[in-house]
Amino acid sequence: MTLHKEGIKILRNEIIIFTILNYLFYIYTPIYLAYFITVFTTFLFIMSVYFFRIPNRKLERKDRTVYSPCDGKVVIIEEVDEPEFYKDRRIQVSIFMSPLNVHNQLYPISGKVEYTKYHPGKYLVAWHPKSSLLNERSTVVVKNENISVLFRQIAGAVARRIITYCKVGDTATSSDEYGFIKFGSRVDVFLPLGTKIDIRLNEVVKAGQSIIAEY
Repeated sequence: MTLHKEGIKILRNEIIIFTILNYLFYIYTPIYLAYFITVFTTFLFIMSVYFFRIPNRKLERKDRTVYSPCDGKVVIIEEVDEPEFYKDRRIQVSIFMSPLNVHNQLYPISGKVEYTKYHPGKYLVAWHPKSSLLNERSTVVVKNENISVLFRQIAGAVARRIITYCKVGDTATSSDEYGFIKFGSRVDVFLPLGTKIDIRLNEVVKAGQSIIAEY
């Protein structure tokens, strides 16, 4: 396991702040309060380390395969209108990430990045039906010779920062990292009609390992 680069600054700041806080409590408050603060800040730091963890995984890259872009639970599989880029009917697969999931995102397919756009917005709970259209979000489209796939990072009620590393023209390699969302959130994937879906509602998936579709 390693720590994601997005967490290094936060963890460093936590160490400084928690050390000062513990020092002040041990000097100026009853000892039972100081013990409580030590336990509480230690718990918060451990949870932060857990959140920013990147597990060591063997990532496959099979042809004509769409991998899950994130860890989480499948909450939506349905045919919908995609109004932002394709403006036609697509199969939407939505994966909800709790604060306990690994929170970096990986390319679901290989190809060329042909579209990226960040949208400021609200912070509805990530499983809300309208969060895909109203929440803060970032959209990426990758296309290869066989398929074009849109995937969208969506902020939730707790998530307050979406990071997308790729830009138009980049070469995308399936299961390589393209982004990170800080705290609870969701990722939507939009696939062409007729794509063979290989997952079910409420299934738990892992980024870069779980196959969500084949084409």
